[in-house]
Amino acid sequence: MATFLVEGGNSLKGSLTPQGAKNEALQVICAVLLTQEDVTIENIPEISDVLQLIEILKGLGVQAERIQKGTYRFNAANVNIDFLKTETYAKQAASLRGSVMIIGPLLARFGRGFIPQPGGDKIGRRRVDTHFTGLQKLGAKFTFDAQHKWYSIEAKKLKGAYMLLDEASVTGTANIVMAAVLADGTTTVYNAACEPYVQQLCKMLVSMGAQISGIGSNLLTVTGVGALKGCSHRILPDMIEVGSFIGLAAMTASDITIKNVGAEHLGIIPASFRRLGIKVEQHNDDLVVKDTQHYEIENYIDGSIMSISDAPWPGLTPDLLSVFLVVATQAKGSVLIHQKMFESRLFFVDKLIDMGAQIILCDPHRATVIGLNRENSLRGTKMTSPDIRAGIALLIAALSAKGKSSIDNIEQIDRGYENIEGRLQQIGAKITRK
Repeated sequence: MATFLVEGGNSLKGSLTPQGAKNEALQVICAVLLTQEDVTIENIPEISDVLQLIEILKGLGVQAERIQKGTYRFNAANVNIDFLKTETYAKQAASLRGSVMIIGPLLARFGRGFIPQPGGDKIGRRRVDTHFTGLQKLGAKFTFDAQHKWYSIEAKKLKGAYMLLDEASVTGTANIVMAAVLADGTTTVYNAACEPYVQQLCKMLVSMGAQISGIGSNLLTVTGVGALKGCSHRILPDMIEVGSFIGLAAMTASDITIKNVGAEHLGIIPASFRRLGIKVEQHNDDLVVKDTQHYEIENYIDGSIMSISDAPWPGLTPDLLSVFLVVATQAKGSVLIHQKMFESRLFFVDKLIDMGAQIILCDPHRATVIGLNRENSLRGTKMTSPDIRAGIALLIAALSAKGKSSIDNIEQIDRGYENIEGRLQQIGAKITRK
């Protein structure tokens, strides 16, 4: 288990460039299973979760050639479905939640798929009902071995259908769409997720010959085709990293330029940080964060305390709520952070309280933050990263804190952020990996 050693309280200066979007990468890499032809994907973040998914595909017989850093060529002409029954696959897939998205492509092209109960972050219940309910609507037969926690699904031929999803699941929508592109007839998916990740997946599938309309909305119409061809695709900048870097600049009172952010795909992320009083300026496709020594949280028009909560796109992504919470600890004013989707994601606040933050954990979903207005700095302490997003939030807190901190279990951070210590060192952060 690796550890970050951090000497906090230092102002940073310079520029950072976000990596490719992790959540998009996991989807589009699974989509290569839909064709026998070459698929080239650029701007792949070489983080542990993505590299693990590529290893799973290799085990299935997919050729994966690393052309250069971040660019891979895939060919799934010779897939070995029997790999799904091996102990190696079971271990790999069980530790990676994103592996659930191989089910849709495998079902569409080969008529069957198997997967153990997905792992990933320990942030509360993350059910996969939407995935399998949608695939059943397309005519698949689903079984679950409760004793061994193993899912299996099969269908001789999928048939298009209308479905109203019970939740706007991003990965669920991706799985269903990837299955529907090769189904007979037309599939209509209402209450579909419309995050940029899903939009990018749909655009990639269209470039492969799929027929999809309604991209960017919550109503997708997919007309099945006989086969898909190869394509080239470039992954968007990671909006979660962009938001993390905005929060880093604010907490460390730094002037930081975030380069090539894909601004048109950031939604309300910059505006939400501005509600905390942070000055975020857009210069072409760059974001400049400056004058962050003091920032004041807005109130609602009637004077009541503002709340920041997650919501399906185009609402605020839940993956940034941990960062917003940390940033609020040094603001002037108070804010209610409402994490609606996952009931365990706010439990890391006990470490922030140990560091001197004023936070009231109301319940598993809500926390009230009373900003310190930099009158008192956070104190360095020993911490453990519980998941990817809480891990980066704790790292930001440590970099702003007075004194030294250590963060254990940083493999969780590595799952979502590539070479984060190296990139932060280049702008003046005192951080080492042990």
